Amino acid sequence: MATAALNRYTPEEYLALERNAEFRSEYIDGRIVAMTGGSIPHNYIGGNIYAGLLARFSSRPCHVFFADVKVRFGRGTDYTYPDVMALCGAPGYGDEHSDILTNPALIVEVLSRSTEPYDRGDKFKGYKAIDSLREYLLVSQDEVKVEHFIREGDFWPSRVVTDLDATVELRSVGCTLPMREIYRRTRFVPEDMVEESA
Repeated sequence: MATAALNRYTPEEYLALERNAEFRSEYIDGRIVAMTGGSIPHNYIGGNIYAGLLARFSSRPCHVFFADVKVRFGRGTDYTYPDVMALCGAPGYGDEHSDILTNPALIVEVLSRSTEPYDRGDKFKGYKAIDSLREYLLVSQDEVKVEHFIREGDFWPSRVVTDLDATVELRSVGCTLPMREIYRRTRFVPEDMVEESA
C-alpha cells in the first residue's frame, strides 16, 4: 500500500536507494512512493493465497512470490510490490539482484480503502502492458469478494466471486483456489464456516 510521493528520481536512483532502504517504497512515473503497513485481514488473505499456490506448485515448475519482490511495468520504468505474483516456467528477473520480476502470469492485489482506486485504475493499466500477464485478481479484505480479470486479446473481462463455497480457477498457472482457503481466518468470516489448514 503506497502513500505520499517524494521528489523525482531516475529508475536507477530509485533501485539504488530501495535496495539499501529500511522500508519499502514503490516507483511510479519518476516518484518514490512510501508504502504503509497492511492490516491483519490483508496479511491473512495475501498469505493464504501465497501458501495455497506454493502447495499446488510443489511438484510443478511454477513459482510464487509474496510481497517483497518488485514487478517492472509501464514503459519498463515503474516498479511496485504486488501482494502475490505467480508464473509457470522460468522467472525473468530485471537484473542480477533477482528482486525484480518481469514476467508474471498472475498478479494479486488485496484491496484496501486507501489503495483501491489505484489498484483498479492506473496500476491495472500499467500491469496490462506486461506481455506475460494473463490474470489479475482484486481481493477484498472487507467482504468475501474476488474480482478475477482474464486477458482475452486486448480485453480484460472479469468474473466476480462472492460465494464462500466457490473456487477461483487460475488458468495461467493451472490450478484452482477455494474461496474458503483464500479467506481462512479473516475476521469477518465466522470461524465455524472456514476450514482450518491441516
